[in-house]
Order: sequence, then structure tokens, then C-alpha cells
Amino acid sequence: MNVFYVYIFETTSKDGKKSYYTGYSKDLLRRWSEHRSGKGAKFFRGKKRPKLKYFETYTNRKEAMKRELEIKTFSRKQKKELIINWD
Repeated sequence: MNVFYVYIFETTSKDGKKSYYTGYSKDLLRRWSEHRSGKGAKFFRGKKRPKLKYFETYTNRKEAMKRELEIKTFSRKQKKELIINWD
């Protein structure tokens, strides 16, 4: 069975501003490691190491990608609420 993850990482810039990054991956641990080592998205360059704040699992890539896009349209407040209410 395939598992796809939709995730939110939090990172901090040099000036202390926190940011959220949303993505999806088939291998969450590998993707987190890539982001931490600087081999992931350009978004993380010049920022402190990302922290996993939220994830969901899906068995269908299309559904995971759909959810990723949905979360990316969320406001900062909506993303914070999603993270806070994560069980």
C-alpha cells in the first residue's frame, strides 16, 4: 500500500520571523532530512532548520496533491489553527 504525506514545516529566518512550508512526499523522513541538509526547496536557504509541525496521510497521490494545494491557499492564521488542533 502506498502512503503519501502532506506536511507543514516551520522554520525561522535569521531575523527571527517564523514561516510555514507546505509540501507532500512519499517518504516524509527523507524529505525532512533533505530540507534540513539544504538539499530540499530553495525556501529553506538562509533559514534555521525546519521543524515538522503537522502531517496527514493519504493512500492516493492525487488526493495528497489536492490537499497540499488546499493548505497552501490557507492564511497564516488557518495554518496555525490546523497545527494547534492536530491530534
